[in-house]
Amino acid sequence: MLVKGKPLVAVVSAGLSKFGKMEGFTGRELFIEAVGDALQRCPDINLRKDVKAVFVGMMSESFEHQGHIAPMLADWAGLLPAPAIRTEVACASSAAALRMGIFSILSGLYDVVLVGGLEKMTKRSTLEATEFLGMAADFPFEQWTGVTFPGLYALMATAHMHRYGTTEEQMGLVAVKNHHNGALNPKAHLQREVTLDKVLNSRMIAYPLKLYDCSLISDGASCAILTRPDIAGKYTDKPVYIIGSGQGSDSLALSQRDDLTSLRAARYAAREAYEMAGIKPRDIDVAEVHDCFTIAEIIAYEDLGFCKRGEGGRFIEDGTPMLDGELPINTSGGLKSKGHPVGATGVAQIYEVFLQLTGQAGKRQVEGCDIGLTHNVGGSGATCFVHILKGG
Repeated sequence: MLVKGKPLVAVVSAGLSKFGKMEGFTGRELFIEAVGDALQRCPDINLRKDVKAVFVGMMSESFEHQGHIAPMLADWAGLLPAPAIRTEVACASSAAALRMGIFSILSGLYDVVLVGGLEKMTKRSTLEATEFLGMAADFPFEQWTGVTFPGLYALMATAHMHRYGTTEEQMGLVAVKNHHNGALNPKAHLQREVTLDKVLNSRMIAYPLKLYDCSLISDGASCAILTRPDIAGKYTDKPVYIIGSGQGSDSLALSQRDDLTSLRAARYAAREAYEMAGIKPRDIDVAEVHDCFTIAEIIAYEDLGFCKRGEGGRFIEDGTPMLDGELPINTSGGLKSKGHPVGATGVAQIYEVFLQLTGQAGKRQVEGCDIGLTHNVGGSGATCFVHILKGG
């Protein structure tokens, strides 16, 4: 039986490949880079001896024309014949892998597992990438009509603007903040700052979302090593504990939802995670949220309880989620600047919070942080995972 606030699992290490347009590298090579990064942080782990299962997320076989990736990655990581399973829920695929890893440890089946994700996207044209990503939308009611994810999130943005008075400038501030943070992250895709004027005057993609309101097509991989809390000290003296895990779902098509200004799946996942962890939103010190578009981050502020419904625009305007603010959000640069290789994103968020809670985040380190949160959305919100982590 779960006890509020009691650790579910320990994260003893995490790793990330460089994100970006990684020419000359396959997805499996990026995954091995992420695994190597994790091993450098935790030299006492023996992959072949200690890791008993592998759970990895990837959204689409189409990008590399490669399916059946789980045993392939286990092979490349030297983990055969350990069981390996792939999870897929669009952009939340590796958060699903993480949750499966948590379940497997809680069940008592395994003591140590490796979770992660990858996507190799940039080899494809923008048209091809748009088509493959669009498969995560509803086929007869969205794909068939030609609507893309920028278009779907544009509908959310206009609804939020109409109901609450949210402005293009407020959305633009999300991009400015995340590019500032990404410029401090050596593994980010876009390591450069942008001005609000540049964001507002960038090319229109789907009103009101402009080029700098949209996340990147990126290549990259992520991983984390999980174990039972009671044996974490065997591998590291700085474990991070996952104390809350929530998941929610909603209809695939926006047309079937009652409200376009909030994600029901996110609210449900957050409520489950907070209750499991025995904490409130005000207890969070640092967070990584799913900013596939700038409006998505503003909606996340509200869905996660960081501010009231309709006040997300003012929340960013007041500076609360800035790196030096009261609640720093997307210290990694977020999907907007760090990049969004969709299958890798969920565990990449865990990687950033792991760094923050162990004091390894370098120039973007949030001092004194003890509790972190990750929020990973699949598609236009049909899936959402929220995880809460606490330093050891």
